[in-house]
Amino acid sequence: MPAKVLVSGSSGLIGAALVSALQENGYAVTHLVRGVPFSQNQVLWNPGEPIRPQLVSGFEAVVHLAGESIVGRWTETKKRRIRESRVVGTRHLAEALAKAADRPRVLVSASAIGYYGDRGEELLREERPSGSGFLPDVCLGWESASVPAAQAGIRTAQMRIGIVLSPNGGALAKMLTPFRLGLGGIMGSGRQWWSWIALQDVVGAILHVVKTNSLQGPVNAVAPNAVTNAEFTRTLGAVLSRPTIFPMPAFAARLALGQMAEELLLASQRVQPAKLLSSGYVFEQPDLRAALQASLKK
Repeated sequence: MPAKVLVSGSSGLIGAALVSALQENGYAVTHLVRGVPFSQNQVLWNPGEPIRPQLVSGFEAVVHLAGESIVGRWTETKKRRIRESRVVGTRHLAEALAKAADRPRVLVSASAIGYYGDRGEELLREERPSGSGFLPDVCLGWESASVPAAQAGIRTAQMRIGIVLSPNGGALAKMLTPFRLGLGGIMGSGRQWWSWIALQDVVGAILHVVKTNSLQGPVNAVAPNAVTNAEFTRTLGAVLSRPTIFPMPAFAARLALGQMAEELLLASQRVQPAKLLSSGYVFEQPDLRAALQASLKK
C-alpha cells in the first residue's frame, strides 16, 4: 500500500509540481483544501481555525505550502493576511498533527529566504540569525508556529525557499513581459544578491527532506550559485535575446511597489544551501543560464 502524504497549497506553483512528483514516486496524495472537497483525496480546512486531529491522522508525511501571496502592494490589510495565513495556519496544523492518534513521521513546512532580511555580502547558511523587517518577522513567526509538531516528536523541517524560476508564477513570471519587450534592466544598484532555485529543484529538495531522516530545522532551498541582480538581469536578457538597458532605480521601485520592493527586490540575500549539499542532494539545475533556458524552453 503506498505511503500517504498530506499536502496543503497543492494548487499553487510549487504545490502542483510537488503533487505530480509525489505521485510519480508512488505516494498517495491527499490535498488539504479550503473549498468544499469534491473527492475522497481532499480534506477541508480553514487556516484561521483549529483542525480536528483525526482529519490529519494516518499520514506518512505532511508538506505544508499554503499561504497568502506576497505579490502586491503591502497595505496593512495585505500584511495582516500574509502574516496570519502563514503563522496562524501553520500553528493550527502543527497542533493538530501533535494531537493526532497516528502522527506523521515528518512535517515539511514552507518558509522563505526573507527570513534573513537585507544582509549585503554576508554568506547566509541555515544557522545565521534572522534579519529585521516585515518579512523576517513573518518568517520567524512562521517557522516558530511549527514547534508543536517538533515537540510531539515529529521530525520537522522549514524550507527557506528562494526566488523560484518558473514562467507560470513568482518573480520570474512578473519579469518576463518587460524583458521580452526589451524594457528589462537592473533594479536599484544591481549589486544585491538574488538567491534563486529552479522549480524542479524546489520539488526535489522537498522530496529529499521527506526521505532524509537527518534533516530537520531550517533548510535553505536555493541553488548553490547565487548571483547579483545585475548578473541575473544580463543572463535573463541573453536567454531571451533582448537588451537590458532600462534600469529601475531604487526610488522608482519603491514608488511603484512600496515596501515589497524594499524587502523583496532591493534586499541582498546571498544564501547557501548548506544542509542540502551536506546531506547529499544533487541539484538538477545549479547554473542560472541553463536553469532559465530549461524553464523558458530556450
